[in-house]
Amino acid sequence: MTHDEILAQFGPRESMEYDVVIVGGGPAGLATAIRLKQVAAEKGQEISVVVLEKGSEPGAHILSGAVMDPRAITELFPNWKELGAPLAQEVTGDDVLFLSESGSTRTPDWLVPRNFHNHGCYVISLSNVVKWMAQQAENLGVEIFPGFAAAEVLYDEQGRVKGVATGNLGVGKDGEPMDSFQLGMELHGKYTVFAEGARGHLGKQLLAKYDLTAGKDAQTYAIGIKELWEVPADKAQPGRVVHTAGWPMLDDSFGGGFLYHLEDNKVTLGFVIGLDYKNPWMSPFEEMQRWKTHPAIKAHIEGGKRIGYGARAINNGTPQALPKTVFPGGALIGCDAGYLNAARIKGSHAAIKSGMLCAEALAEAVAAGRAQDELSAYPAAFEKSWLNEELQQTRNFKNWFKKGKLVGQAMTGIEQWLLPKVGVSNPPWTLHNTTPDHVKLRPAAEMPQISYPKPDGKISFDRLSSVFISNTNHEEQQPAHLTLKDAGVPVNINLSKFAGPESRYCPAGVYEFVNKDGADQLVINAQNCVHCKTCDIKDPTQNIVWVTPEGGGGPNYVGM
Repeated sequence: MTHDEILAQFGPRESMEYDVVIVGGGPAGLATAIRLKQVAAEKGQEISVVVLEKGSEPGAHILSGAVMDPRAITELFPNWKELGAPLAQEVTGDDVLFLSESGSTRTPDWLVPRNFHNHGCYVISLSNVVKWMAQQAENLGVEIFPGFAAAEVLYDEQGRVKGVATGNLGVGKDGEPMDSFQLGMELHGKYTVFAEGARGHLGKQLLAKYDLTAGKDAQTYAIGIKELWEVPADKAQPGRVVHTAGWPMLDDSFGGGFLYHLEDNKVTLGFVIGLDYKNPWMSPFEEMQRWKTHPAIKAHIEGGKRIGYGARAINNGTPQALPKTVFPGGALIGCDAGYLNAARIKGSHAAIKSGMLCAEALAEAVAAGRAQDELSAYPAAFEKSWLNEELQQTRNFKNWFKKGKLVGQAMTGIEQWLLPKVGVSNPPWTLHNTTPDHVKLRPAAEMPQISYPKPDGKISFDRLSSVFISNTNHEEQQPAHLTLKDAGVPVNINLSKFAGPESRYCPAGVYEFVNKDGADQLVINAQNCVHCKTCDIKDPTQNIVWVTPEGGGGPNYVGM
């Protein structure tokens, strides 16, 4: 049955009314909810706020490095230490390494560009911080619905956003309602805020409907692949932050590694690769696995145990690529808009700040009795904020690397080290990018094949054992949430021209090409999906569309 047929037979859906509906219970969405309640309390007003979170609980789908700049959370909760926020390990030192295949060169501290300075920052589990933020939000009266995925944007007769609908439950693979069927529900708001993270499913629709990217640069992304390790006590260096460039990235692809020492003998490490890479033979997962075998990285984790795995697409965006963030009835915040600072390798502080700026505009609008109009005060406040000032300082970082690795490294040194030394905080030039990531992939015949070493099961691992420790699960009977516009394209174009890159760029083994009865076909193992969104971004034909699965499905990250 089609969606409309299901509604006709089982509808109408129940609806609930709120002042503000927030889609996504990450740092941006929760900061919005918290700040709304704070402002309302300051002014003696009531404002009803609901947060929809597709994960099984707040934090279940949250994945980040992460080194957190506490500036925004300190603005949100000046007393966060007294409240028990899980920012326990301050950064104690930075290592910026350039790797060759077997050696490494440490950048002297005095030569490290400002974007890699982490003094005063904290090594955190963002998943744990989000769980804590959810508790604070509920203490303030915010309603949080975990396990509810917003699957549809609702519009009124004038084309304004009036809320969202959650997905139906109990629909079989054939699209037919099963005995366990439950109709989704509608949540209506005077305003609806979208905080789904990078390449949000509904955010993508809103960008197109309201033409929010008109006159803006093309957004560009990376995939971040992360592991959490428990290491022997003699290897623990709490607060040590390591960033690497160079090997194993042997061509001009944008990429680098991170390794952060948490408290309690934990190490979080991972690799980030720009999704504008050209070689279809590249496998970001395999690049990350062989990066760990480098002596400079292996030394931190050897003898330890891997206890977590995950992957997520992230924005490499610039202020030049930031879309219009408001439209009739709602707003985009956090990575759904693209506020992450790629040069600093940080996004959580930007997500929190964008949510706070949006919340203050929302509180003013609701108090004035407004609804479903454009929150022009939100982008206006961003323009005047420290967040915009910070993003402007690093606005060229990713675009320089699009001109080649050596150019990127040299210009990062000029813009983030030399210019500040002579009193120039903001580069006097601006670079632009008009090319989306997916068009950069070259035909397989034009590019060198890459041979990856087999995993040893101690330092390096395979995909399926990795997905297992991400605690990923989906209700098996539901329709696949990884959809194809044209079922013939994967074999006829992607496999024949690009050697089937989806079988390599997916970090969870979702896509595999098999030969059945002499014919190639694509098998989609949707059960494995960790919701990273890489396929939606990198598919060279843009034939794959990631849609929302049933709420509560996907990874269940612990301490990530």
